Amino acid sequence: MSSSRPVEILCTVCGADTIVVRSPIYDGFKKTGEMLKCATCGHEYASENQVPFKQNSRPGVFDASDESTKISVFHESERGKTCCYCRHYVVNPFTQRCGLHFGSVEATDSCEKFTVADDPEKKPDG
Repeated sequence: MSSSRPVEILCTVCGADTIVVRSPIYDGFKKTGEMLKCATCGHEYASENQVPFKQNSRPGVFDASDESTKISVFHESERGKTCCYCRHYVVNPFTQRCGLHFGSVEATDSCEKFTVADDPEKKPDG
């Protein structure tokens, strides 16, 4: 089922705000086309160009000026030597580990052997 094709129509025969029913047409086991019908009255449209699809219009409530700005609470120097920014910090679905000490850690733990990760902007997932 393809969700990219429109289905809502305003039927020209019955005037209903309804959906179009797409039924395949077969010649033996080979699909030769599609039958397009109004779900309310059953009127069959000859081609997709003749189907009166509703225009997808969204209300213009918000615009670009309503988008919030990025908030930066801490300066880069204030990050500290926490495990979540360390090169040896390993996260998996079950635990968080230190690749240097091979022990369980938390993202906010700190260490004297802290080494900055290659990409310090990369936040831990989770």
